[in-house]
Amino acid sequence: MEQFFLAVFEIFTGLGVIGIALGLMIEIIPSEIVLGYGGYLISKGEVGFISAAVAGVFGGTLAQLFLYWAGSYGGRPFLEKYGKYIFIQPKHLDLSEKWFQNYGPIVIFTARFIPVVRHAISIPAGIAKMRFLPFLLYTVAAVIPWTILFLYIGFELGENWREIKEVAEPLIVPISILIILGAITYFVFDRKRE
Repeated sequence: MEQFFLAVFEIFTGLGVIGIALGLMIEIIPSEIVLGYGGYLISKGEVGFISAAVAGVFGGTLAQLFLYWAGSYGGRPFLEKYGKYIFIQPKHLDLSEKWFQNYGPIVIFTARFIPVVRHAISIPAGIAKMRFLPFLLYTVAAVIPWTILFLYIGFELGENWREIKEVAEPLIVPISILIILGAITYFVFDRKRE
């Protein structure tokens, strides 16, 4: 399986910004690695930062739209049957549905920064028939900083871009905590306002 991933990754790496968008769209390879490599390409001067960021946001958003539509039109039974082909297991569906039911649409933004949940949260949004425009706006609002962060880390690492997961992990945990605390604050004030 690892050989397959490497072969796919090699195809993407030869395509520049198109490869970044495709890599994020298909989501076979973790987004951190795709974006880290994108940052490396920027450091070599092979692609521009703006074009890599646009490709990253486009690919990352489109990947989530596919999952949203799968949830909206296929529902949970479809995803339980075919989700394994895109690395989504029933436990991911359970967790993301619980998050979505408990916390509502704001979780679309928040969950993008939480491992495991971030990839599957679009599915319950589709199943719940969340309005498309808010879904799209929350998704793009979360994909932009994620894309910029990992492109920047990849850029700074340069030739050592493969170490991106180890370097990024100490950053992601506090960012996730801050975003969760921000979401909790939002819920508390929103409930008080109501």
